[in-house]
Amino acid sequence: MSSTTGNRPRKLPFVVLVLSAGTFLMGTTEFVIAGLLPEIADDLNVSLPQAGLLITAFAVGMIVGAPVMAVATLRLPRRSTLILALVVFALGHLVAALSSSFALVLAARVVTALATGTFWCVGAVVATNAAGPTATSRALGMLLGGLTVATVAGVPLGAWLGQLSGWRGPFWVLAALSAGAAAVIGRYIPADERREAPSVRAEFAALRDVRVWLTLSSMTLLMGGVLATYTYISPLLTERAGIPAGAVPMVLTGYGLGALLGTTVGGRLGDRRPLATLIVSAALTTLVLLLLTLLSPNPVAAVVLVILLGMTGFAPTPVLGALALRFSGSAPNLVSGLSGSAPNVGIAIGSWTAGIALTSPLRQAGPPLVGTVAAVLTLVPLTALALMRATRSETPPPRAAADQSVGDGLQDDARPRPARAASAARSAGGSDGGCRSGRESGPCRDSGS
Repeated sequence: MSSTTGNRPRKLPFVVLVLSAGTFLMGTTEFVIAGLLPEIADDLNVSLPQAGLLITAFAVGMIVGAPVMAVATLRLPRRSTLILALVVFALGHLVAALSSSFALVLAARVVTALATGTFWCVGAVVATNAAGPTATSRALGMLLGGLTVATVAGVPLGAWLGQLSGWRGPFWVLAALSAGAAAVIGRYIPADERREAPSVRAEFAALRDVRVWLTLSSMTLLMGGVLATYTYISPLLTERAGIPAGAVPMVLTGYGLGALLGTTVGGRLGDRRPLATLIVSAALTTLVLLLLTLLSPNPVAAVVLVILLGMTGFAPTPVLGALALRFSGSAPNLVSGLSGSAPNVGIAIGSWTAGIALTSPLRQAGPPLVGTVAAVLTLVPLTALALMRATRSETPPPRAAADQSVGDGLQDDARPRPARAASAARSAGGSDGGCRSGRESGPCRDSGS
């Protein structure tokens, strides 16, 4: 299941694009609430801090829900799990849109977060299996691109719609779009009847690999550092750099576009040189955050550095996700769930620490300084992985035969019928595990390093 044709990367399967549309919806619902808090507080007769619990509840639901739901849905067919997650996601938004009770809206947000965590951990496994071992980072980069596009386009559009139609309007739209996404996934993602029954014991056994924990800790530290700074970027731009408040959305759009570029480039580079990509990106992120701490009084420098922070800070994310799945071997579901929780743990701790720094004598320089420290610490587990030669001379992780068959089915389903017939003919003539014969292209190479 090579992901290259000659020296050119092959296009990712269509199902990866379908799944990234789902992550776009998930990202939009997670972040759009921040722009609707005043309207929600007024309509439901609660204070603004109370309304802010809707954001906290979603984050907690993601932290706890992703690994729990990964295990709870382990024996369900993956296509069915994805469809069910989107249906629950849609119902959660319908309940919130119809309710006049803050407690019920809060409960709906928790349920929605559980559905989001389920979709992410299962979707990541399906996407990487479909893309193949040499395009895992690219596939995760596209999934993360859905989240990034949500911050660039989905959140502003949702906030604008909320201003026009009230805060319930975006909830109705998200419910309708997620129901449509469930239908599309049911159409384009084939069933995985051939998948062997997964083992809960094997899922937990994958956590014995120290490389998994080094990768997860890198996710926590890096995202904690980047988002600690981003959480309080508005006061840094307006009060420290002197940028008009009306220009802040444009700067944030630049940050989002930088993040989209970072995930795309990081995914492509990470498939070839994962650890080098990670260490360089983390070092550059550290430098950008340090310069932002020192040079942010200059408005031009502040704008440029915020955009660069999006690029360097998000470039490692698909690579870290790909390594976590790679180190999990044939039991990727629980690790995939933890990969969704780890960044949220970092965001929660980083934002809390940055808030304390903001009220200290450091003031607006405090959050990027907190981010700098976290980014420096990210280099510790990454260096440990490099010293362990974690990705060199390693046999690619033994994907379960079921996972391999699912990935093959996903790729075959995206090809025209004649191409599928030709593939079947080649398989009937003798399979060599996805490589060409020695007469055509020489012996197979391990593309996982």
